[in-house]
Order: sequence, then structure tokens, then C-alpha cells
Amino acid sequence: MSIQSWTYILVGITFSIYIAIAIWSRVQSTREFYVAGGGVGAWANGMATAADWMSAASFISMAGIISFAGYDGAVYLMGWTGGYVLLALLLAPYLRKFGKFTVPEFIGDRYYSNNARLVAVFCALLVSFTYVAGQMRGVGIVFSRFLEVDINTGVIIGMLIVLFYAVLGGMKGITYTQVAQYCVLIFAFMVPAIFISIQMTGNPIPQLGFGSEISDGSTYLLEKLDNLNVELGFNKYTDNTKPLIDIFAITLALMVGTAGLPHVIVRFFTVKKVADARKSAGIALLLIAILYTTAPAVAAFARTNLLETISTKSYSDIPQWFKKWENTGLIKFDDLDNDGMIDYTNDDFNELYVDRDIMVLANPEIANLPNWVVALVAAGGLAAALSTAAGLLLVISASVSHDLIKRVYYPEISEKGELVAARISAFFAVCVAGYFGINPPGFVAAVVALAFGLAAASFFPAIVMGIFYKKMNKEGAICGMLAGIGIMLFYMLKFKFDFFGGGSSEDYWFGISPEGFGSVAMILNFIVSFVVMKFTSPTPKKIKDIVDNIRIPEYE
Repeated sequence: MSIQSWTYILVGITFSIYIAIAIWSRVQSTREFYVAGGGVGAWANGMATAADWMSAASFISMAGIISFAGYDGAVYLMGWTGGYVLLALLLAPYLRKFGKFTVPEFIGDRYYSNNARLVAVFCALLVSFTYVAGQMRGVGIVFSRFLEVDINTGVIIGMLIVLFYAVLGGMKGITYTQVAQYCVLIFAFMVPAIFISIQMTGNPIPQLGFGSEISDGSTYLLEKLDNLNVELGFNKYTDNTKPLIDIFAITLALMVGTAGLPHVIVRFFTVKKVADARKSAGIALLLIAILYTTAPAVAAFARTNLLETISTKSYSDIPQWFKKWENTGLIKFDDLDNDGMIDYTNDDFNELYVDRDIMVLANPEIANLPNWVVALVAAGGLAAALSTAAGLLLVISASVSHDLIKRVYYPEISEKGELVAARISAFFAVCVAGYFGINPPGFVAAVVALAFGLAAASFFPAIVMGIFYKKMNKEGAICGMLAGIGIMLFYMLKFKFDFFGGGSSEDYWFGISPEGFGSVAMILNFIVSFVVMKFTSPTPKKIKDIVDNIRIPEYE
């Protein structure tokens, strides 16, 4: 069967499973809608957390970035995995014991202020919409290539599926759908990686194949890749080119941003008890490690295959996969010297544009793997994008219906009314997410990295101080969040989207790129919070008692 036929079959099967789970797990109460009734087991929550966290950026784009950036791409591996450890050990158990539905609710109650809640809602919406933009681009890429439908149509189909199970099942439906999506995405990521590792190195374990000799025994894979890069005028794959300060800043921003992501944090509100929050965090970390330890190998395999397949080849002789991807606009050939040859070089005469987001998705085709494996990767990419999109949409929905309507503007609303408001909010959130998918602001991982920077600048300091520093008052937290998110937005708009006069990389403050500036904004948040706290009224005793209570182990 053709790739398209296999894709229709596998995507159809997986989508049917997601819909069936949504119908089975439909909810009738706000507690089920927001936190799945607080009754999710540790293993189920661990798998759901892994799927929620491993978005299209992890599945589609991270290995693509590493394949182009080489050693420099390691910041994404270190930042995202390190951040999850930080979240699991430092925040998750305490937030679960606090026992709220959302991150803005924690901030509003801990800092005894609706103004703090409103600032947190604004930050949650900003982070979530920035993050969901990356997921929708991933959905559009998969649909446009593998199902050969218009990108706009693909985004709409994907969003309708998410809307169905998010609105019908809420967090309960999303949780069990994400369990299924984790199984799909990890299988889809590992199967082609194993195939290609055997093909290139003879080793069935990609993590070991990454450091092995190639099959003909002539050299090691990474040495071969270094030589291929140098021949074309690129830096060695194993060399780093980023300034040390930027590497440190990006890694830190991704770490603390991970620990401040509202759609990941809310997963720890769904378990039965604090012990389950700890267990599910550990389980999720193990499940995440499967993909994250494989990604560098996939990146090296993809880069090697790409360079060997198309560089200095005649355009008339290129394989069919190239022309298929060319139709999506994600790979382009511009014959500058009219000789019919593809010259892929690191200079002004480079004739080839390759979007990083195609590297994982196109890799099985480049390696001539069976059609069902190619289609499986498409189903996995959709699972990764939709699982995270669903979690983000629920955060947006809960922020509007629970934190704004229920807790601020209309406290007397009935539970049924709040549930209706949550579902209406989810619908409008889907429409906005669909717009971002149709008009994507950039490649997946770059957009997602900015979302992490926004979370680092706003939520992380407020949450950490809320748990571990009981003297922090509402004025300090509010001013800190506003300062952090404000400076991050300014920097992002100036250097990423050319607002406020724009600027090049030479103009970066302290030599730090927008992806890493969240670390600077986070430090500013802490400083402003402490300074303002010193000149304003102290935290009430009852709030200090609440903080003391959430830090006492449950058995006491």
C-alpha cells in the first residue's frame, strides 16, 4: 500500500481511539472537567504527563534542531529534561497538597489577591497560546505532507478532534486520551529510529548506534557526519558555536520555564494524593527519557541521510520523497547557477532550503523504510501535537471559566453554569489555536522555546516563593510577575518579531538570544518581588500558616 493509504488507516485508527475514550470518559462536574475528579492513578498520570509534556516540539522539531545545530542543539535536551526534574522534585508535591484546580488559582489564593489572580490568568493565556501555536504548526505539517490535504484543512480537522474530546471529557477525557497518545508517539518515534540504527550501524539500540561505527566499518557515525559538514562549508557537527553565556541562559530558561508551565503543573492536581504526585513525576521522567535519549541519534541519522541523499546531486535524479516535501514548501531548490545540480553549502550560493521541522518526519522516507513505518511517524507526530494542544486548551478554558468567571466576576455561578462556560471557553480557544496553526509564527521548537521563556519570566518565581518563602506578599509577587513578563515580551517582540526597531544577534543584551532571555527576566522578577516586598505590608499570618501546612509531609 502507498504511504497515503497507510497514513489514512493509522491516523483513522488512532483518531477513533481518541474519540471513543472521550465518549467513555465524558464528565458531568467541574471537578472532573478541571482535574479528572482527582482520582487518576500514578501510572496513568505519569503516561499522560509524558504525552502532555512531549509536544510537537519534542517529537517533530527537537531532533530537527539538533540535526542542524549539532552540539549547540544540546541546550534543548539539557533544558527540557533538567526542567522536568526541577518540577518533579521542587514543586509538584507541594502544589498537589495545596489542592487547587489551576496555577492562577494557586497564585490568587497564596497571594490573597484577585489582582494576583488576574495577572496569573494573563500570563497563563499568553504562555498557552504561544505554546499552542507550535503544536498547530506541527499538525499542519503532518496533514499537508502525509494526507496531502491543504494545511488549513489539516489544522481544522486536528482542532475538531481536540475540541471533541477536550469539551466532552475535560481533564478526565484528556488524561486517558493522552495515555493512548503516549503509546502511539513513543512507538512511532522508536520504530524508525531502531530501523535506521540497524541500517546505518548494525546496532538495534539507537542510543548505542549514535556512537558506533557505520556498517562498512570505515569510520564512526559522528566522524563521518563531521566530515560531511566540513566538506559543505558547515561547522563540525560536534563543535559548539554559541557563546557560553547564551548556552547557559537558554538551558536555564528552558529548565525554569518547564517548571512553570501551567498545563504540566495541572497534571499533578489530578492524582489521588501527594505520594501519587511524586510517583507519577518519576514515572513520567522515565517515559520521557526514552524519547530524549533517542533524539540525538535520530538527529545524526537524519542529517547524515539528508547530506548523502541530495547534496551535489542532479535535480532530475532526486528521489520521490523530495518532490513530495517540495509540494509543502518545507524544502525548496533554487537553481542559482542553472546547472541542474543541487548545491547545498554554507555560503551565498546555497541552493537548498530545508525546514528543520521535516527532519524527523522525512527521515524514514529518506532511509527507504517501509511505507507503514513512514505512516506511523505521521500518526505519532499528530499524537504528540494533539496531546499537548489538548492540555493547553484546558488551561485556557479553566483560566477563563474558573479563575475569571467563578473566582472574580461571577462567584455565585452554578456548577452547571461554570461547566458550560468552560466548554464555551474551550471552543473559542480552539478557534484562536486554529488561527495560529493556519498562520504559524515560526518553526515549532523556536515558538515553544519562547513559551518556556514566558513561563520562566512569570510563573516560576511566583510559585517558588509561594511555596518556600512565606514572607512574600501580594504586592511583591504582582510587581515581580509584571516586570518579568513585561521585559520578556519586549525582548521577544524586538528581536524575534522586529517590533520596536528590531535588531540583529549582534545587538542582543548580554549576548543572550530571545530563547534564553527568560532566565534574565526570571532574575528580574525575583529582584523586583523582594524589593517591593520590603516596602509594603507583610503577609497575613493565616497565609503563612497555609504555606507551612503545604510543606508538612502528608502523614504528619
